[in-house]
Amino acid sequence: MVLTQFPENPDTLNLLGLVAAQSGRPQQAVDLFTRALCGAPGNPVLHGHLGIVLRNLGRHEEAIQSFDRAIALKHDHAVAHNNRGATLADIKRHDEAIASFERAIALNPDYAEACYNLGNSQSALGQLNAAIASYRLAIAIDADFADAHNNLGVALAERNAHEEAIACYRRAIALEPQFADAYNNLGVALADLKRYDEAIAAYEHSIAIDPEYADAHWNLALCRLLLGDFARGWEGYEWRWKQDQVARFKRNYPQPLWRGADALAGKTVLLYAEQGLGDMLQFCRYASHVADLGAQVLLEAPPALLPVLSGLAGVTQVIAQGTAIPAFDLHCPVTSLPLAFQTTADTIPRDVPYLAADAARVALWQGKLGAKTKPRVGLAWSGNLLPDPNRSMALADALALAFEGIDLISLQKEVRTSDAALLAARPAIHHFGDEIRDFADTAALIESMDMVISIDTSVAHLTGGMGKPLWVMLPYSPDWRWMVDREDCLWYPTARLFRQTAIGDWAGVLQRVREALRARFAL
Repeated sequence: MVLTQFPENPDTLNLLGLVAAQSGRPQQAVDLFTRALCGAPGNPVLHGHLGIVLRNLGRHEEAIQSFDRAIALKHDHAVAHNNRGATLADIKRHDEAIASFERAIALNPDYAEACYNLGNSQSALGQLNAAIASYRLAIAIDADFADAHNNLGVALAERNAHEEAIACYRRAIALEPQFADAYNNLGVALADLKRYDEAIAAYEHSIAIDPEYADAHWNLALCRLLLGDFARGWEGYEWRWKQDQVARFKRNYPQPLWRGADALAGKTVLLYAEQGLGDMLQFCRYASHVADLGAQVLLEAPPALLPVLSGLAGVTQVIAQGTAIPAFDLHCPVTSLPLAFQTTADTIPRDVPYLAADAARVALWQGKLGAKTKPRVGLAWSGNLLPDPNRSMALADALALAFEGIDLISLQKEVRTSDAALLAARPAIHHFGDEIRDFADTAALIESMDMVISIDTSVAHLTGGMGKPLWVMLPYSPDWRWMVDREDCLWYPTARLFRQTAIGDWAGVLQRVREALRARFAL
């Protein structure tokens, strides 16, 4: 009735816009707020409401413009500053977002949501100490802010403060019993403390709340694989395709995905990587088993790995990622091959070597190394900080393995800035850096070693696949493939595992490795 009598009344249109937005009709809300602004262009609240709906529609730049207009009309509009920051955070412009959140907090020091949002952007930029402080401030303002408790837990866990993180997740769950994300995060923290039964229970609770929660399914699968429950672990591993960070790599071929059931005689099967280099080096061993079923095998791989995969048994053709793929009948990512073959602890293909160094490269590197006068030990101490920075150590720590009686040889092509400064001082390790052009050079160096000591990185998988003596130094909470509480490795029969006994305790690992080196070479 009011709208009929006053169809362009800004207040009426604003109320109708709010109703439309809350009823799931965002485009109608945009139209109504826009009409309202025609009658009241100087109303900062209307600009703010329009900005919120535009943000929800994913029209971020327009939303920012609306919040800017609201702020221009009302400089102390704390809500508009906060919403502007949230929109900037949506499009990963976190530095700008932080400035907006800080302005909102300056205008309203009791603005818990702005403190929480500030923490999220700080965390996204790796500013963990600042993020922790922001989350704590949000909780100090609003003790019942479940999301702030949850995200504080995430930030604390990244600092390896897992017990504190667990307390945060439990508080979030107490406040919101159906908080699936908090249960999943609780599971991760418990697993990091090797409390695996409790972790599994937390993941299962998360999935009970949200049966389509891919991250919880994935984490549950990793925990099961770690504990040797391969049957359920491989099935759960397929949930990776529903995770945001992996789904973009999924191949949507018209040809069927092979999961082990289809007969392969006379068929051409495309195998390919979708995750890290180490995964390809580990699971490419299945190519010969696919060929044994009568298939022609095409193997697509990252270009860096082509030199060491070119002689892989059972492979008809190795193809560089990004180049044309010949015709094929079925396809399978290499990390799904254990599921396709229903792999158990007793049926893991253990025949090594299945990877080999090029003889000409080996001769070249033996020339570079010169005459051998003492045992040669290859060392890889650092990898990619993602997905787990706890896997790596600093060169300054790793040099505990440099002592009289062995030649310590760096197998690192790239090093971190902090390590480069130490290498420039020419410590007791031979480092070749850019002379290692590709994995063929790495393989040739490995072949020239008496043994290799590595953290959990691609060098370890290459060494294990080549059947060379391998010692792997593992963090307290290891990747699933190394399993728990064992010194041997089901995947690499020449490997020996050295595990941290406490989080971050590389000193203890290095001491045991050093003692084992002395015993091995009678030093």
